Amino acid sequence: MRALCVLIAAVSAVCGVSAQANHEPAGQADVRLEAEQQRKEGDSFFADGKVEIRYRNFQLRADHVEYNPKTFLAKARGNVALDADTQHLTADSAEFNVETGAGRFEHVRGEVRSEHRPNAYVLVSPNPLIFDAQEVRRVDAVTYVIEHAWLTVCLPDKPSWKFFATRATIHVDHSVALVNANFRLFRVPLLYMPYADLPAGRNLRQSGFLMPDFSDTSLKGIVVGDGYYWAPKTWTDISIGAAYLSRRGWQQNVDFRAKPWENVSVSAKYFGVFDRGLPTTVMDSSGNSVSQLVKQGGHSAQFELDARLAGGWRAVADINQLTSLTFQLAFAPNFSEAVNSEVRTSAFLTNSLHGFSVDLAANGYRNFLNAQPEIAVDLRSAPEARVSSVDQAPWKNVPVYFGGEMFAGAVHRSDETLQSGAVVPGIDTGAFVERSEFAPRVVVPLHWGPWIGATTSYTVRATSYGAQAEGGSLVNAPLTRTTGELNIDLRPPSLERVWETIGGKWKHTIDPEIEYNYVRGVNQFDHFIRFDEDETLTDTNEFMYSVTQRLFHRSGDGQADELISWKIAQKYYFDPTFNGALVPGTRNVFQALDSITPFAFADQPRHFSPIDSDLRITPGGAYDAEVRLDYDPVRERLLTAGTLLKLRPYQNFNFTVAHFSIDNSAVLQPLANQIRAQIGYGDLNRRGWNATFGFSYDVEQNVLQNQLMQVSYNGSCCGIALEYRRLSLGPIRTENQFRVALIIANIGAFGNLRRQEKIF
Repeated sequence: MRALCVLIAAVSAVCGVSAQANHEPAGQADVRLEAEQQRKEGDSFFADGKVEIRYRNFQLRADHVEYNPKTFLAKARGNVALDADTQHLTADSAEFNVETGAGRFEHVRGEVRSEHRPNAYVLVSPNPLIFDAQEVRRVDAVTYVIEHAWLTVCLPDKPSWKFFATRATIHVDHSVALVNANFRLFRVPLLYMPYADLPAGRNLRQSGFLMPDFSDTSLKGIVVGDGYYWAPKTWTDISIGAAYLSRRGWQQNVDFRAKPWENVSVSAKYFGVFDRGLPTTVMDSSGNSVSQLVKQGGHSAQFELDARLAGGWRAVADINQLTSLTFQLAFAPNFSEAVNSEVRTSAFLTNSLHGFSVDLAANGYRNFLNAQPEIAVDLRSAPEARVSSVDQAPWKNVPVYFGGEMFAGAVHRSDETLQSGAVVPGIDTGAFVERSEFAPRVVVPLHWGPWIGATTSYTVRATSYGAQAEGGSLVNAPLTRTTGELNIDLRPPSLERVWETIGGKWKHTIDPEIEYNYVRGVNQFDHFIRFDEDETLTDTNEFMYSVTQRLFHRSGDGQADELISWKIAQKYYFDPTFNGALVPGTRNVFQALDSITPFAFADQPRHFSPIDSDLRITPGGAYDAEVRLDYDPVRERLLTAGTLLKLRPYQNFNFTVAHFSIDNSAVLQPLANQIRAQIGYGDLNRRGWNATFGFSYDVEQNVLQNQLMQVSYNGSCCGIALEYRRLSLGPIRTENQFRVALIIANIGAFGNLRRQEKIF
């Protein structure tokens, strides 16, 4: 029979030995000692044979234990094992303080289990952190100092990777700090680190240096870089990095995030390159070929703020800056960023109460029209104050609603054109041009029985400007515009049919709509400087007619899903010249034209707009397709065609293809015909094999602008990812990129394939 002792603090009770009284500290628990044999000598107990000591959440087992209840020190040897919460240690010998939980163990193998939340950026393994060490010191309940050890989260029998370190400090469910560590993959040393601090457990925000970046590209040369991640508080962090480009110069990047309060979030990014320049052959004034360095450096920056303030106020800022399109084409990390020529900035402070809204705003827009030579259009409205109201009825029983808006602010425009290969300045309004507007509105809804209804609205819009254009030149003379705008939205009765099958209930609807617009009073349209869409308002007399068909399906008592929607719309213009605003032989951009299709189509007076067809197919979410066509009955051909198809029939399979073409007059818009496709299986951090392939092809120029391929394999504790990209962006950039990443479970990735660049 096993001998049992119950030791209360410094009070000892042994089978056959009387207990000695002592005061028990508040909250003190019992120390239970069980063994096949035990005896007492002085103040110490000696136990042999399957010895087990239990105290609070500790359980210490060994072949032999010497325990002193006054000092709470237990000396154990032979098959020593300690279990405490999620921690388990086995050792040859140990000295352990039962009260404090501190101790020293020799020739140890241990494991620490942590809770790992699902993370889209990190491969998560359910395996515990396993280590083998010559000596382990347990400092407290969450801290271990281990000497001459290896660590892994792989299965201990055949670990794919290990960290070897002369010393390591484990903070349970927080981090692992390594000193003089080397990383070994299949016993092959790959990376030496004098010091490393790795996340472990739920906390993935651990300050420290990031994994070095080593890569080689055909345009930048050998890339060597590193960064530092700093998380001083739970609500903020920042990443600062730099890289040396052997063929170009230096690259810098900063990524800052903060959420100081529950309703406030702030983020900022910076990416820049100090470029030495690429050797380029040019012709000198004498017609001889000479080589010179062409620099393409610059930077891009973004700042975002979203704050919900007291009293219902909300502040939002989205500020972006780009020094040049050449820099973006040359150094943007992926195709989508490289070909984006627009830079938008906006900031506003807003509040709404009882249907009224007050806004203080600043907006900026820059569009790079050409890279070499660089041509850009800059537009800005800042500052601007705006007050608006939703339509409200002052009389309860009278269906007449009043609303409107008014604003006042300053606007700016500067643009350039390219003539005979030279950049020619256009309009430059200076810093501020006054612009204000007052637009009250009255709305009267009309109904004729349950079948047909119309909503009529009339707006008087008075706008004033501090400057105007005459013959393409700026004139600092005021300009006013007062318009009357009538809108009638007529909704004829809808047609529908409902039927049932074995698969559920079906519903088909046909919704016609007719909208009439009449605007008069614009006049002198060519005198308005184009700051934004407000200046594209013209006199018009038009109506738009459309038919929308929808197919719904519902299974059982669930919610009905819209499977198919198809809208066909066209406009008829009673006034084909828009009261003289239309200029033949040029591209005309009017609100009356843009509201039917975003693509220019009018370079001559015309009564009919193109027929716009928008077909969407979404059967249950696994499939998503959209086909948009613009057919011009005047030119008798398709002007634009856009197709988007997304397939995800299985959880891990996805396929996307998009085609877009413009077949219009060269006066209106450049010809375009592009195809993009991507097919993938899995995810960067999914177990097993994963792969994604994609391309972007310009049919008009017969150029593969972008090609990419990424393949990865993940096991239970690690994985590897390989990627190839090719960017072909004309004379500025033709680059081959090769990337590789070694994915370590619960930690992150080593290599130059960053998570923000993954293409799954």
